[in-house]
Amino acid sequence: MKTALFVLFQHLAPQHLLSHVAGFFAECTVSWIKKPLIEWFIKRYKVDMSIAANPDPESYQHFNDFFTRPLAEGQRPISDEPNAIACPADGCISQLGKIEHGRIFQAKGQEYSLQELVGGDKAHAEKFQNGHFATVYLSPKDYHRVHMPLAGTLESMIHVPGDLFSVNETTAENVPRLFARNERVVCLFSTTAGPMAVILVGAMIVASIETTWAGLVTPIKKQIRTWDYNVGNNTPINFEKGDEMGRFKLGSTAIVLLGEGVADWTETLEAQSPVLMGQSMGEILV
Repeated sequence: MKTALFVLFQHLAPQHLLSHVAGFFAECTVSWIKKPLIEWFIKRYKVDMSIAANPDPESYQHFNDFFTRPLAEGQRPISDEPNAIACPADGCISQLGKIEHGRIFQAKGQEYSLQELVGGDKAHAEKFQNGHFATVYLSPKDYHRVHMPLAGTLESMIHVPGDLFSVNETTAENVPRLFARNERVVCLFSTTAGPMAVILVGAMIVASIETTWAGLVTPIKKQIRTWDYNVGNNTPINFEKGDEMGRFKLGSTAIVLLGEGVADWTETLEAQSPVLMGQSMGEILV
């Protein structure tokens, strides 16, 4: 009954209005609002401030400044194995495996379309047909910056407006096509292993999604927008493995897509396995 009511609330709630309200308070610099909010959050979610670059909760400008806090040097070493695929974020594995018949596994009894996930573009979807996917869920207590699984060059970015369902285990199991219907930013890269996508998926009360090259990515009239970067006279935007590429202001999910036959996920990783940014979650085979 609790699950059914929670899912029903997800469908009935004014998702975008709640997110705008949450965003207002998350950016508020008034001390008597931000201070108790940050203190409550640290206590409620048992946030370990000792690993933050700045461990003083009171010094943050506002809640989002605290929420997207950088970590102290050395806290998240990037796997130095030459063929390692670095985990893009702290959190836990939601699912990982192979993309089969253009479908991606979400949870028991739930899957969604690869083409829909990348914004409906058939050409982009074909790059990952029969390829590999890994979905990483970032919980509230986690480090909320997203990093590159492999070195690569940015090709394009697609902003896909959509719903803002929660992305926890309960909704993944009960909301059809969850990751293909929520708002998301699809980032496409070329790598030595072929095409790679890192997709930042929004969720309930996620105030915004940012990338390091474009800043805040916000919806405009609910239309899909695409930016092409590696064309014409544009200076290539290159990343090394482990470089920061984006962040969530109030966190969500990162999905990594790779092409056919190029990756082998670590056998010990499965749904709900805890992961840390930078650890190896598989290896490139080419």
